[in-house]
Amino acid sequence: MDSENYEYREFLASAWDLLRGDTSDWSDRPFYRNIILHSGQPALDIGCGTGRLLLDYLADGIDIDGVDNSPEMLAICREKAQKRGLHPTLFHQSMEALAVPRRYRTIMVPSSSFQLVTDPNAATKAMSSFFHHLEPGGILVMPFMILWQGPVTDQIVTGEWELIAEQVRPEDGVLIRRWTRSTYHLPQQLEDTEDRYEVVREGEIIASELSTRSPATRWYTQEQAIHLYEEAGFTNIRIVSEFSQVPASQEDTIFSILGARP
Repeated sequence: MDSENYEYREFLASAWDLLRGDTSDWSDRPFYRNIILHSGQPALDIGCGTGRLLLDYLADGIDIDGVDNSPEMLAICREKAQKRGLHPTLFHQSMEALAVPRRYRTIMVPSSSFQLVTDPNAATKAMSSFFHHLEPGGILVMPFMILWQGPVTDQIVTGEWELIAEQVRPEDGVLIRRWTRSTYHLPQQLEDTEDRYEVVREGEIIASELSTRSPATRWYTQEQAIHLYEEAGFTNIRIVSEFSQVPASQEDTIFSILGARP
């Protein structure tokens, strides 16, 4: 794969777990677990990152593999796994070029990671790859987030810089901050992102890093997301509100879709 075309690298990768904080009570954790237990194993976590879900599921005895396109994130995942005495099977691959030796009962793409595939042709290839890596009757589950919630015009809208996370780094006591700003291309349903990371000691910024990506993310309406599943050949498609079993409403800006390979 093209190892240069990925987002989670350098400071973003190294500070990811620190800035995200405790995720043990996130509602997607039991959501995916229940789907795996119902749909069956083995499972595949696409966009597994540093192992937020994968390592806990593996520790609980779930047969689950991981895929990510960031070698830095996979290296952190392996390091965390080693400390816990776990031995995950991890693949350094992109979604659209997925080619692993197993077939799965459950494939999950958490954290709206599918939306990082901004090219429509690549998104179609990714959906086809997911379909062909499922056993018959297997389930694909992915969440989607509608990033722009205002009126849709032909404008390009740039937001203000926002401080979205800050944490003290335990090993040296410095403060790590992440600022972000988004630009929305409304007709194309694309988002550009700028992320600024700061290392602060005693009130003074001693290091900073700016990361930009254009486009970074594509968003989908509920109808468009369902069409992705239908076009790839999935059946028994369900759309639920956030990470629940409640059917999604048109007002939901976060929704999950489940579909089966016939």
